[in-house]
Amino acid sequence: MTPAALGTSPRLARVGLGVRSDVVVIGAGQAGLSAAYGLRRAGLEPGPGFVVLDREDGPGGAWRHRWPTLRVDRAHGIASLPGLPFEPADRTRPAAEIVPAYFDAYERVFDLQVRRPVRVAAVRSAERGLEVETDAGTWHARALINATGTWTRPFRPRYPGAESFRGRQLHTVDYPGPDEFAGLRVVVVGGGTSAVQLLMEIAPVAAATTWVTRRPPVFHEEPFDEDRGRAVVALVEERVRAGLPPQSVVSVTGLALTPEVRAAQESGVLHRLPMFERITPDGVAWADGTAVGADVILWATGWRAALGHLTPLRLRGRGGGIEVDGTRVVSDPRIHLVGYGPSASTIGANRAGQAAAREVAALLREPAAA
Repeated sequence: MTPAALGTSPRLARVGLGVRSDVVVIGAGQAGLSAAYGLRRAGLEPGPGFVVLDREDGPGGAWRHRWPTLRVDRAHGIASLPGLPFEPADRTRPAAEIVPAYFDAYERVFDLQVRRPVRVAAVRSAERGLEVETDAGTWHARALINATGTWTRPFRPRYPGAESFRGRQLHTVDYPGPDEFAGLRVVVVGGGTSAVQLLMEIAPVAAATTWVTRRPPVFHEEPFDEDRGRAVVALVEERVRAGLPPQSVVSVTGLALTPEVRAAQESGVLHRLPMFERITPDGVAWADGTAVGADVILWATGWRAALGHLTPLRLRGRGGGIEVDGTRVVSDPRIHLVGYGPSASTIGANRAGQAAAREVAALLREPAAA
């Protein structure tokens, strides 16, 4: 297999059936690009120094798949990448257009040479480092920065009777826009920002909407500034340091009480009901016998970290999560997780990506094992 077939530079050292790059970064979203920028600043060159592997066909990460009605000015947490401000001329344009264009410019400005589309199947510990197995060949590395995020692992909770439901069940990841729900009865499940945004979009065209959450939603009026962001990240970080599965950053930020949200509360659109007990063929039902008819159940129930390719490394501990100190996996300092736990949003992604790059650069200065 030639270097071109592997999607790699001819400068890369050949190793068996693969190629060597000191650092492999998996994922080219906010966290992955921040890490690549940090590696660049540390003096590593694309190719022999580091390679960024991305499963998408083009730049943008998960932003490529956001629903068409999500505008930049309504999107939760779009932050500038390090070194290049995010300054769109028209913030009313769809985020799925504007953010990928920004990421594309970022990759070109800093010459990050992202390899795509490349799907990573497994990462294994090898005699002289790590082997990253992909559908485009195998990379051999001394360190790995994993930035695969959560978008590819939508979480759909299981409830009795789900298989009997005669309507449609969708997840946020499948959301096509409000027009498809015209004249339908829609149950929206979830207490996060996405659930609120989608509910407010669907309500004007739907025959009826019902909002269901496990816990009462918490709304806040104070601005989400840097100090509050750091406090929120610290709460999530406590869990990953203890080796527990992380909570999402969004789950502890609460919901912003914007004028639009306040109007939806006053109109009754954001009237919340507790979680139902079961799903019926024609809707959902509670333990007290109350039932609501539905044509669609929209699960706005979040995502889980996409880490299946790391399974061969056996990083998970007894608590069910991966114990992480900063971004470094405690049981294997060659592995850094960004876009995981406290950095699973743009609040922490930039800082985490650059922190991982600094630690990895320091690791590379140590003598390689013989």
